Amino acid sequence: MNFQTRPDDKNRRNDMGAENTEYGADQIQILEGLEAVRKRPGMYIGSTSSRGLHHLVYEIVDNAVDEALAGFCTEIHVDINPDNSITVTDNGRGIPVGINHKAGIPAVEVVFTILHAGGKFGGGGYKVSGGLHGVGASVVNALSEWLEVTIYREGKEYKQRYERGKTMYPLKVVGDCDPGLSGTKVYFLPDKEIFEETVYDYDILKQRLREMAFLTKGLRIVLEDKREGQEREKVFHYEGGIREFVSYLNRSKEALYPEIIYCEGEKDGVSVEVALQHNDSYTENTYGFVNNINTPEGGTHITGFRNAITNTFNDYARKNKLLKDSEPNLSGDDIREGLTAIVSVKIENPQFEGQTKQKLGNSEARGAVDSVVSKQLEIFLEQNPAVAKATVEKSVLAQRAREAARKARDLTRRKSALDSMSLPGKLADCSDKNPENCEIYIVEGDSAGGSAKTARNRATQAILPLRGKILNVEKARLDKIYGNKEIKAMITAFGTGIHEDFDISKLRYHKIIIMTDADVDGAHIATLLLTFLYRFMPELIKQGYVYLAQPPLYKVEKNKKVWYAYDDDELNNILTEIGRDGNNKIQRYKGLGEMDAEQLWETTMDPEKRILLRVTMDEAATSEIDLTFTTLMGDKVEPRREFIEENARFVKNLDI
Repeated sequence: MNFQTRPDDKNRRNDMGAENTEYGADQIQILEGLEAVRKRPGMYIGSTSSRGLHHLVYEIVDNAVDEALAGFCTEIHVDINPDNSITVTDNGRGIPVGINHKAGIPAVEVVFTILHAGGKFGGGGYKVSGGLHGVGASVVNALSEWLEVTIYREGKEYKQRYERGKTMYPLKVVGDCDPGLSGTKVYFLPDKEIFEETVYDYDILKQRLREMAFLTKGLRIVLEDKREGQEREKVFHYEGGIREFVSYLNRSKEALYPEIIYCEGEKDGVSVEVALQHNDSYTENTYGFVNNINTPEGGTHITGFRNAITNTFNDYARKNKLLKDSEPNLSGDDIREGLTAIVSVKIENPQFEGQTKQKLGNSEARGAVDSVVSKQLEIFLEQNPAVAKATVEKSVLAQRAREAARKARDLTRRKSALDSMSLPGKLADCSDKNPENCEIYIVEGDSAGGSAKTARNRATQAILPLRGKILNVEKARLDKIYGNKEIKAMITAFGTGIHEDFDISKLRYHKIIIMTDADVDGAHIATLLLTFLYRFMPELIKQGYVYLAQPPLYKVEKNKKVWYAYDDDELNNILTEIGRDGNNKIQRYKGLGEMDAEQLWETTMDPEKRILLRVTMDEAATSEIDLTFTTLMGDKVEPRREFIEENARFVKNLDI
């Protein structure tokens, strides 16, 4: 999960000038070759922000992983070079160098310079692959200042260079190599003209490469950072494949049983691999992958898996009298409470819903996963009755809690914005009823709440003060959550309901702003709130409705003039500007309660001047986000200590 800083959106409207009305045949532009990619990069890599920049690396690595899936590549090296260029080396077969008769140029040049060209269409080169459109390598080439490819094949070393997608010289042999050596090396520098950001983040690459190594058992991926002062290296190599992935994701939790249940098989041309294990938490974390590509929105493979789990556990519980005849069946949600599972399918022609490959649509995947998991899980439960019993007992408790939660839930539904009876006691609502204009500030404590209520713009700003620290939802079941006064107040105020009742169209405020003190306690409260929103209303974060207010850290007074600084650098700049002498009065704000209403409005609540951080999340990294929340908010101390040690160097403004 990350935070984007943006000054507040002003409602700017461009006046449509009517001068440019010429629209003849010559206004229709034809974009040739890779020009189209440079013109509209977002269409091909999603965005030109940091996310798109990292996407370039994945495109090249994906091609190498496809070589590994085909059984030819065992090792991939990814280097971040000192100038933020990237080198990806693999020991696969090497991209073919022979002349492609259709294009009349070597196959490697076709791959890097022609859109929609690749070895994934014909069916002969690759049985399964993540790349489908054949745009990966050519897009990376189009969006790089330069790219050099070196191929080791049949005892020769070949090389070609491109600049902004244009070929610099024909493919040439630059030397001999060991006849047993084969592979491809791609060396490129992302183009500063295209990307807003050209500095690579080691941690983002690390997460994705770790995931790839888990999904391809036996493949060794090495990530090395060669930048000055940041030198480090990490090797990812997992013989146990997705089994190890599950134990990695469960490391911050207590497993319910020691075994990791593993099912593997093939049906209707779909190869299925599933690993699962329950833990003592209350959230389900199931991740689906198709040909090693993450599908955050699930799809047919996840549906098949859920069916199999629900039916198999219920059948077992009935057969072995763990459920009485009078008791209802366990629901899928009950059985999946505290489940961590990886569902990985390999399929020859995957059909995704939408260009972004977030949801699988192939109907055969459903049947294949259902059949493989049902058969093998049934055998596993028969052989391991203790595991089955522990899981069913946990599911029964979840069922009871769910029932209690349902009763409590009815009390939190906001009947209508006009029905003032349904509003929580502490909420000072705004008068405007159009959600687009409205924002709600969640404030810690009544004292800050008092200043905020006085300061606010009553028309569009609502204030909800929370008493103390809200419940840590990572360690509580639904019924407990609904019983918590502070959480209930939030659910009612937002109006969307939570969990399966969640309906984003009923959201009352299009900006939910968490406003806490700039100290350790404030950060803790903000993390508790984000844990709650992420676990029960993730859509609010995905659609960009959640913000963190940035109150200033310092107030500087001189000759009756006042300045505010939001960090140490800004304070230094102000002091340099006004001169450092004995007339400067500097105040360090410990909390919002130290500001009067006027100061709070000026610095933190006035849409014209305030700074808001928007909370965003990358759906491809959900497994890591889940793990981070569990590490920070779960019971186990050891993983938390590791997290703190790893991230201590990034801490700013620590109150000691």
